[in-house]
Amino acid sequence: MPGRRTDVPLTAPSRGRIALLVTCEHGGNRIPARYARMFRGYARLLASHRGYDPGALATARTLARTLRAWLVTATVSRLLVELNRSPGRQFRESPVMRFAPAALHAEICRRYYDPYWSAVVAFVCAAIAARTRVVHISSHSFTPRLGGVARRADVGLLYDPGHAGERELSLRWQAALRLRTPGWRIRRNYPYRGRSDALTRYLRERFDARAYTGIELEINQKHVRNGSAIAAAQREAVALALRDALSLADSP
Repeated sequence: MPGRRTDVPLTAPSRGRIALLVTCEHGGNRIPARYARMFRGYARLLASHRGYDPGALATARTLARTLRAWLVTATVSRLLVELNRSPGRQFRESPVMRFAPAALHAEICRRYYDPYWSAVVAFVCAAIAARTRVVHISSHSFTPRLGGVARRADVGLLYDPGHAGERELSLRWQAALRLRTPGWRIRRNYPYRGRSDALTRYLRERFDARAYTGIELEINQKHVRNGSAIAAAQREAVALALRDALSLADSP
């Protein structure tokens, strides 16, 4: 349940021992064939930011490749099941699934939600058992305008300000991004709050702050090219900036 800490014994790991995890909860807008009938007439919604995060999957893959991180991704639409919400909140934002029968909710969780979360939690538990500190980056993107209001940032870094490790890494990543992506506006806890319900918050509440650091990366979809990914050079800059930030964080 959310808020419970792991029963894995915790020993503060060496600052130099880091297990990197990259996830992408909204990597696609795929609706499996067995549920396609339910989504007839929702093509435009599925193609919008409410259906998935354009560019987030390509960014996650670049981060994982550049940093040699463990990668966990999903391509089912968030309108089928919201993988970035804590247990009990997986269907609240979907006009299709919100009022679906409980048995269907349970089936979809067994097929998609539970395996995804189990894979992430298993990685974190294994790293902690090996006395290794986990740094988790959850890759997302955001629509340039919401409710008629322009979002005034190119990149947002979401974290818990009360978590010293997350605050320190976010500040370092922000500084490194400003050097590698001149002209981009890099903001912290924008356009959302890092303490909002999400996979990172669930893990933050479950695991000790000495062993787990979770940051949500949000990239403005105005940088998405051809509806699928931001330019390769920009993705690489984001990854290299994180590498710079981690190097600084682990220096004596």
